[in-house]
Amino acid sequence: MSTKPKLNVQVRRVYEEPDHEHDGMRVLVDRVWPRGIAKADAEFDEWDKEIAPSTELRKWYGHDPQRWPEFTRRYREELATPEMREALRELRRRAGTGTLTLLTAVKDPEHGHTKVLAEELRHTR
Repeated sequence: MSTKPKLNVQVRRVYEEPDHEHDGMRVLVDRVWPRGIAKADAEFDEWDKEIAPSTELRKWYGHDPQRWPEFTRRYREELATPEMREALRELRRRAGTGTLTLLTAVKDPEHGHTKVLAEELRHTR
């Protein structure tokens, strides 16, 4: 019986200074490019905007903490679609067995999609 190596997933704001020693693969997972960052100055490995919540869900949520439980439920539904399940597996594969740092521009990552996405990635095989 073989067990898959565990992927270490962490969430950071894209505006924080990179930690090249501990960040591993750095992926921006916002659908919209972060304000104030020039593409030439971006310090991440890739931009996976398709894994972010749909535009409709993002606009409905509006980062309103009162809507957090319902947002979480709806985003998990989006992540459960076959296309998103495959995108999750591919992201895990590209990150390998090291650290995957999900980057976001949201001001409150505790109530952001990256928290939900990190949980899903930890459990996706």
